[in-house]
Amino acid sequence: MSIDGVNGRTSYIGSSIIGLRRQLDELTQQLASGRVSTTYAGEGANRGFALSLRAQVSGIDAFADTAKNVNTRLSVVNLALQSMIDIGKSVKSAASTSTIVLNDSGQTSGQITAQAAFSNAVSLLNSQSGDRYLFSGRTTDAAATVPADVMLNGIGTQAGLKQLINERRQADQGVGNMGHLTVSSPPLTTTVTSLAEDGSSFGLKLGAITSSLTGATVTQPGGTPPAATIDLGAVNPNDGEKVTFNFNLPDGTSEAITLTATTTNPPPAGSFLIGADTAATTVNLQAALTSSVQTLSDTSLVAASAIAASNNFFNPSATVIGSAVNNQNTVPGPITGATLLSGLAGTDSLAASFAAGDTITVNGTPITFVASGATGNQLNVTDSVQTLLAKIDSITGTTTPSTVTGGVIALHGGDGDALSISSSNAAAFTALGFSGTPSANPAPLRVNGPPFATATNLIGGTSTNTVSWYTGEIGTDPARGTAIARIDQSATVQYGARANEQALRYQLQNIAVYAAVTTNANNPNSKAQVNALQQRISANLAPQTGQQSIQDMQAEFAGAQNAIKMSTDRQTQLKGMAQTMLDQIEGINQDEVATKILALQTSLQASYQTTSMLYQTTLTKFLPI
Repeated sequence: MSIDGVNGRTSYIGSSIIGLRRQLDELTQQLASGRVSTTYAGEGANRGFALSLRAQVSGIDAFADTAKNVNTRLSVVNLALQSMIDIGKSVKSAASTSTIVLNDSGQTSGQITAQAAFSNAVSLLNSQSGDRYLFSGRTTDAAATVPADVMLNGIGTQAGLKQLINERRQADQGVGNMGHLTVSSPPLTTTVTSLAEDGSSFGLKLGAITSSLTGATVTQPGGTPPAATIDLGAVNPNDGEKVTFNFNLPDGTSEAITLTATTTNPPPAGSFLIGADTAATTVNLQAALTSSVQTLSDTSLVAASAIAASNNFFNPSATVIGSAVNNQNTVPGPITGATLLSGLAGTDSLAASFAAGDTITVNGTPITFVASGATGNQLNVTDSVQTLLAKIDSITGTTTPSTVTGGVIALHGGDGDALSISSSNAAAFTALGFSGTPSANPAPLRVNGPPFATATNLIGGTSTNTVSWYTGEIGTDPARGTAIARIDQSATVQYGARANEQALRYQLQNIAVYAAVTTNANNPNSKAQVNALQQRISANLAPQTGQQSIQDMQAEFAGAQNAIKMSTDRQTQLKGMAQTMLDQIEGINQDEVATKILALQTSLQASYQTTSMLYQTTLTKFLPI
C-alpha cells in the first residue's frame, strides 16, 4: 500500500491561505488609502455615479479657481477706482482753496498738486493683475495709456496737450484779443453799436442782450455770421442804467459783460461815460465794450479755451473736411451757413441743387430731401447749409458742432465714433465740397493752423503730429463686455474696463488741463485767468448730472463680485453634498476595515499553524511504539 504525502492532499489549505492573504492585502491598502479601491472597476455598481460626482467636484474646483482670479482682478480694479476718486477730490479741493500765487513756472500750488495727481492717475489706469492690463479693454497685453509726460508734453513730432492748449488759446482769442468779435458802427450811423462774429468756429459767441438804457433799441443776435446791435437813438441814457451782453464760451459756459452809464469822468471799470449827445455816448460805449471784450478774451475765455482743448485731445472725434466751394450768387462767394441747398443762378445757393428724393447718408442713416414739410431725418430742398449741418450732427451725436467757414465744411463725428458720408446726388454733393464717400476714424482734434489766430476750424490730428493718449482697445460696445468669465455652468460675469470710459476720461482730462496750463505772471489779467480756470476745474470735478461717474463703475464691479460670491457659496454647498456622496461610494469605514483585518489576521494565523502542523505530520507518529 502506497502512502501519499501531505502536499498533494492539502493543497486546498495553501489556496485558502493565499485567499486570506489577498483579502488582508486589499484591506490594508484600503486602510492606507482611505478608498474602497484604487480603480473604478473595484468600486462596484456605483462606479458610474462616482465618475459623475468626481467630474462635478472637478468642475466646481475649476470655477473656484476662476472666481479667485477674477476676484483678485476686481480687487485691483476697485482699488484703482477708489484711488481715482480720492485723486479727484484732492484736486478739486486744491482748485477750490489754492491761493493765486504763481511760481517761476507760472503755476499755483494747486496746479503743482495736480501734476503729481495726474501722474498718479495715469499709473492707476495702467494697473496690472499678473500680466493683464486691467483698463485696456481686450488689449490685455498693452498699457492703457501713454506715459503722463508724453501726454502733456508730447514726444518727437507728436504734440501733447500743452501744445494743443496753446494753439487753441491763440485761435479762440483771435486777432487783438477780440475773441473773433468786432465792435463797430454800421455805415452812415452814429448812434448804433454793432457787435458781430466773424464766422470762425472759435472765440466768443453772441448771446442775448438785455438793456435798461432809456431810448435804446436792441436787436438780438441773428444772421450768418450772427450780429447784434444797440441803437441809443436820440436820447442819452440816464446815470446808472445798464446794458448786459451775454457770451457763450468754447467749453459750454457763459459769461456776461455789464456796462453802466455814468456821468463820472473818468468812468470807473465796467462803465461808459454819458457824452454830450447819443453819438458821443455811442463812441464811449463802443470803447468800453471793446475793452471789456478784450478783458473777457484774456481771462475767462483763456480758461474755457483750455478746457475745450483738453476735451478735443482726450475725446477723439472723426473729422471730414471738404474743399472750399463757392455759391452761385451773381458774384460767387464762399458758401456759408445761410447758403441754400437748392436755388436759381444768381442766388446764395449751392452751385448744383439738391432735389426731392435725393439722399445724404451719414454712418448708414439716410437724410432724405423733400419738397416741403420735412420731419425726422428729412430736409426741405429750400433749407440752408446750416440746417443740413445741424441734421448731420443730430445723427452723429457729436459734441463738437460741424462748421462751415471760408466755404469749407468741417464735419465732426460722435465721441469715439467713425464718420462716413455719401450722397445720391454727386453734383450737389460736390457743390458742398465733397466727393465719393469721405470717411474718417476718431482722432484728437486740434486747430487747423498755423496761423492760429486767424484759424477757422478744427482738424483731426494724425499719428505723426499728435499724441493719442489712449493706447488700449477701442470699441463701441460696453467696456464691461471686454472681459467675461464663466463662474458657473450657466452664469458669467463681465468685468472689463477701458481707460477712455467717460467717467475716467472726464476726470483725467480736467486734472490734466489744470496741471498743463501756465500763466504769465506779468500779465495784469493773470490772476483772473487762474481764477477762471480753478472755478471750472472745481465745478467739473464735482458729480455731473446724467454722466457716468466712477462710483457707477464701482457699483458695476461690485455687482460682479456679488454674483461671484453667490455662485461660490452655492457651489461650496453643492460640492459638500457631492463629496459626501462620493466618500460613501469610494471611501471606507476605518473601524470596520480594522476589525476585518484583525479577524483575517486571526484566521490567517490559525491557518498557518494548522498548515505547519500538517506539514510536520509523519507516519511514524501513528505507529505503535
